Amino acid sequence: MKIQPSLDLRIQYILPLALASVLVLGTARLVLDNLKVKESYIPMVYGSHEGHKNKKPVFVLPEDRLEDGCNVFEGQWVWDNVTYPLYTEDSCPYLVKQTTCVRNGRPDSFYQNWRWQPNACKLPRFDALKLLDILRGKRLMFIGDSVQRGQFESMVCMVQSVIPQGKKSLHRVPPMKIFKAQEFNLSIEYYWAPFIVESISDHATNHTVHKRLVNLDSIAKHGKSWKEVDILVFESYVWWMYKPTINATYGSTDYIKEYNVTTAYRLALETWANWLESNINPRKQKVFFMSMSPTHLWSWEWRSGSDGNCFNELYPVQGSYWGTGSNPQIMNIVGRVLKEMKFNVTFLNITQLSEYRKDAHTTVYGERKGKLLTKDQRSNPKSFADCIHWCLPGVPDTWNEILYAFLLQTHPTSFHF
Repeated sequence: MKIQPSLDLRIQYILPLALASVLVLGTARLVLDNLKVKESYIPMVYGSHEGHKNKKPVFVLPEDRLEDGCNVFEGQWVWDNVTYPLYTEDSCPYLVKQTTCVRNGRPDSFYQNWRWQPNACKLPRFDALKLLDILRGKRLMFIGDSVQRGQFESMVCMVQSVIPQGKKSLHRVPPMKIFKAQEFNLSIEYYWAPFIVESISDHATNHTVHKRLVNLDSIAKHGKSWKEVDILVFESYVWWMYKPTINATYGSTDYIKEYNVTTAYRLALETWANWLESNINPRKQKVFFMSMSPTHLWSWEWRSGSDGNCFNELYPVQGSYWGTGSNPQIMNIVGRVLKEMKFNVTFLNITQLSEYRKDAHTTVYGERKGKLLTKDQRSNPKSFADCIHWCLPGVPDTWNEILYAFLLQTHPTSFHF
């Protein structure tokens, strides 16, 4: 009889403690669940715990995806100096001198603050950790010429800031450049192949510009480096457009013939398509093809009566515009070849949106033959302005935002813990 009060007293003390514990645990669980849903990443994203080593911590949310029917390639450039640029020259140690226009003396940086806004929808905000998660355990490779190399460097700069020091690296392995993110077991790579098929210009640094010779039916040498890549992003245009004709072989390498460029381009792209169909597994690998990167060589095209080029241009073209630097025949060839393929290659049509950006080229604030322009050369922009390559940060970042949007589209909406 004397024990009962003691038990009652204990229960009086224990019950509030138990209730408090339940409340604390419940609140903690709610907070964690809320983080899972609302945050783009969580501390576990770097996966240091053994139990989570092979699991993907955070994933794509429905609101990350493009709306049905969204055409991201039609829209306008809007001024945004709050959320752009996505990185700076100083914040990215992997930029080469060819693209660092402000560091090279360009007096303005307006070109960095334009955001591409599709007409009827929104591009998802770029999330570096989310992309790294999508690429976890994979290889992403950009294949093409120096314009494509700029897109590779842009992508590296867009993701590298969220990777801790000592956990990332960039190596040159000609004809490749390879960026690795150690804790995600991924690589972002670039492969120099200006014609996609083989040519005498395939050496990464020692290649001829003027005497071009292309092997239109040869691609196996390049293809050995592409076979096991998870995501392939191809581009090839500017190197074809030096003259209306090009020296090439088809069949026997001993027989060199002068081809019309559009004919040669079609034969080369058919060789590429055949290689893909024989070597790529569309269930495991994704293939993208970037459309033409436009040039802005003659200012009279966007400003009647002028006699310059892209030098000193500060703003995008306003209104409808398509310059002579973009060849509709080449665009049509790409469309026909992709349509006839046995599996889907995603065509990223960045030409029109890039056509507006006459202001964003390196002009006299880049390199020629591996060296920055001299003072005398800079004083002669009509002869020396580069209206082909792009400053970084800049237009190639938008190309990568679009690529990111398409990668989000094809990725599962889920969480794994």
